[in-house]
Parts: sequence; C-alpha cells; structure tokens
Amino acid sequence: MEVRLLKENEQIRAAEIAVISFHMRVENLESVENDWGQGTYLHWGAFDDDGTLMAHMLDNQYESWLDGTLVRNGGIGAVSTLPEYRTDGAVREIFRKLIPAAYADGEVISTLYPFSHAFYRKFGYETVCWKNVYEFSPAVLRGYVFGGKVRQWKTGDPVGEWTKLYNAFASSFNLAISRDDARMGKHLEGVFYKDRKFGYMLWEDGRPVAYLIFQDIRHDPQAILEVQDLAWDGPAGFRAILGFLSRFSADYGTIRLFLPRNIELLSLIRSPLAYDIQKTTDQAYMIRVINAVKALEAIRKPEGCSFVIRISDEMIPENNGTWKVTAGGVSPTEEEPDLCVSERALGQLVCGAVSLAEAEYREDTAVQKNREMLEKVFIRKPILVEDHF
Repeated sequence: MEVRLLKENEQIRAAEIAVISFHMRVENLESVENDWGQGTYLHWGAFDDDGTLMAHMLDNQYESWLDGTLVRNGGIGAVSTLPEYRTDGAVREIFRKLIPAAYADGEVISTLYPFSHAFYRKFGYETVCWKNVYEFSPAVLRGYVFGGKVRQWKTGDPVGEWTKLYNAFASSFNLAISRDDARMGKHLEGVFYKDRKFGYMLWEDGRPVAYLIFQDIRHDPQAILEVQDLAWDGPAGFRAILGFLSRFSADYGTIRLFLPRNIELLSLIRSPLAYDIQKTTDQAYMIRVINAVKALEAIRKPEGCSFVIRISDEMIPENNGTWKVTAGGVSPTEEEPDLCVSERALGQLVCGAVSLAEAEYREDTAVQKNREMLEKVFIRKPILVEDHF
C-alpha cells in the first residue's frame, strides 16, 4: 500500500470516492472537485499495489483560537474508502503518515467531526462537547423584544461587517475558526426564495450588535426555524437575537437554536414556558494535539505559572517527554512530573473541554503534585465551532 499526497489530476478520483461513500447526489464529479478548489486543503490518498486509489481524506488548513491566540488547525474531512477496500486498513495507514506530517508542517491541533469516537481515538483524538442545541416554540420568547433595526442579507451585499462581528465574537471561544470575507460569504450563500435560507444583521444605536443565519426546515404541518450561524456583541446582542426570534411565532412551530456550551439557556431564560424547552448536547467533535509544546505555549497561564507535565503520544515522538511549563515558555526537563497525560487527555485539557478534576476520572491522567497550580491552568473554557468540514 502506498500513502501520499494526491496530485491534482488524481482529485477527480477522490471526488468519486466521496460521492460513493457519503451517498451524495451531484450533477457531475467536477462539481465536487470545484468545491474543494474553493478552500485550502491537503489531499491524502491510499493506493493499492495496482495503483488504484482506495481511500481519501482532506486536511483542511485553518487557524483557530486557543485562549485568544490563533494557532494552525488541521481540519480532517472527507474521510472515505471505497466499499471494496474497507477491510484493508487504508484510512489507518493515511493517518499514520498524515499526523507526523502535520507536525512537520507546523500544525498545532487537529480536529474532526467523527462518525465514531472509538475509531478516531485510535489516532489520538478525543471528544469535545462543543455546543448545546435547544428546541422550543417561539412562544417561549414572548417576553423578549428587539426594537432596533434589522437588515436582511441579499446576494451581492458586502460581507465585511459580518466577518468583523463574527471574528470579534469567535475570538472568545476555543476551537472557533477564524474567517476571512470569502469564508464568511460561504456561510451566507443561499437564496431565500429558493433555499429558504435567511441572514439578518441586527443594529442598535447605529452599530451592528448581532447577526443570525437560519434555514427554513419544513416538517409539515409546522416548519422549523433552524439557526445555523450566529454571533453577537455582548449581552445586549444576545438579548437582541432572542427578541428578534420572538417575532416568528406566526411562521414556525419550532425554533432550533444552538449556543456555546458555556451559555446555558435554561439558566438564563425568562419565560413561564421554560419547562417546554428541549436540550441536547452535541459531542460530534474531536481534537488531537499535534504539537504539544506550541499548544502549551498558547494556553492562558496564571501569574507565576510553573508546572511539569509528562506526555505520552503513540504517533508523534516529538511530543513524548517531560516538559517544564512557565509563563515564559515550554522546555524539556528531567524534573519529576506534576501531571502525566496521554495525547488524548492533553487535547481535552488544552482546549478546556474538561477541567483538571474531570480529567482525573480518565485512566490516562494522573496528578502527582502541584495540584493548586494545575487547577488554575486546566479549567473549563468557552468552546464553539460554527464551521463544518
């Protein structure tokens, strides 16, 4: 089996694998290939001994926030294998080449949307509960009112204000992907009279305070308003979104609203109908630390920070070892560790998916000493991901 980056003329075959594996219906394979061409990707493939492309995956090249610092984030997508090769371990072999190559290329973290947590744990990824999804009748929001101005997005409108508001909002959340105008424009794509997709910017006192993008999901007899993207500027912007959504009681039977996991709607809502709200937590995201030193350098540290961490990584030998972490940097050390973790536990800890106390329930996390300092460093943090790949 040969594993390598694909050449440009091999990507049409990769598109065929994706169409077969993901049950896609497209006009032609070139349309899939053209969609790939609108982003920054590394195409990886596994070939059998006859040179046939058996499996393919993308490593999307992003920048994401980690405690307010932008870091290189490889987003794994389009993981697919032709049915006739699904017992040959092709995806496993791609990961064995891709992950060390990502380290050499400067990635700090890698993330993905899993079809199976257990499968991706084999390669060092671990679960992130990254958002809560709430379903409720618009009547739940009856007490909220938005009195500012509303501007609907129309095809061809400039996106600069949307991009600016999103990035200001997203920078407060770990794992949120930075957007330029082109990426923001992809979220706004769609025609309201054809796709039933709507974007609205909410203004107060002459400035944008929030936006939301939603789609009309029809499940007759009552339609569902499904929020797909949103951002706000402070508590007033959040309340503006609730007030605007309250206007749709005549249009929809259900609102489906996602929020960052640190914004607990059930604790904030002012409504006599609060008990009617249904909540689910989405765990369909995983993280892997690619460069442990850079990840530890990026995370926020308290004054006087100093601790020693021992890391075990089965696939990236450069991460293995014992490291001294201070506010000034990260360096190898022969000191006895305060904390011992696997690469999977480290991913959850650096992004704040779990606190130190929660991580200790894992079999691959052990606190030896210096607990007070470690508890200041490894805390639960706001997490949100609004980009899909």
